[in-house]
Amino acid sequence: MSGNLIARSIHDLTAGAWFGGSLMGAVGLNGAAAEARDAAERTRLSSLGWKRWAPVQMGAFLAHLGSGVPLIIDNSRRLTEQHGVMRLTVYKTIVTLTGAAVTAYAGMLGRKVEMLSPEGAEGATEPGPTSSEELAKAQKQLKVLQWMVPVFAGWVMVLGAKEGEMQRVENVALGMKKRNGIRGLINMARMEAAGLGLAAPTQIRAWSPFRRR
Repeated sequence: MSGNLIARSIHDLTAGAWFGGSLMGAVGLNGAAAEARDAAERTRLSSLGWKRWAPVQMGAFLAHLGSGVPLIIDNSRRLTEQHGVMRLTVYKTIVTLTGAAVTAYAGMLGRKVEMLSPEGAEGATEPGPTSSEELAKAQKQLKVLQWMVPVFAGWVMVLGAKEGEMQRVENVALGMKKRNGIRGLINMARMEAAGLGLAAPTQIRAWSPFRRR
């Protein structure tokens, strides 16, 4: 079996960690911290939880990017010869980097909220009557961003699933035909003959001069 199981597994698991961790923080951590009796503890406890998660999230994100490199190299021929693969790869990269920027900015706002936590608040991202204008503004922005992060992470996972669907034999054949016509199908047969892990559809095998005997 050809492929890159380790890189693909890391790529999927780290995207899952990014999505699941950020969603749990927005729902579970913030919700639990809001139940603290001391108004100052609500923002402090939430900030501490996010601070502990931040290094793990950063590590997961870096591993996600790093594991994507061998996958791109392994599929370099499909990038140039299969219709739509290059476009999807660029699109996914833009979404991933935008999500990373949103995550980083949310972390900056989280540190600001932590610094102002002694003022007290209704919740982790909900200002209270004792909250200053600066804290209230930071919390409102943070609330939006903390929900945007799992949206971007989930978006990346969906695009990853689409990439997997594009590797189906019938989709590879269709994409190569769209890009290069019949020559694309011949190239696919050549890739099969070269042992690159692509099994040509039956109709291609029937006439391909590169068919294995």
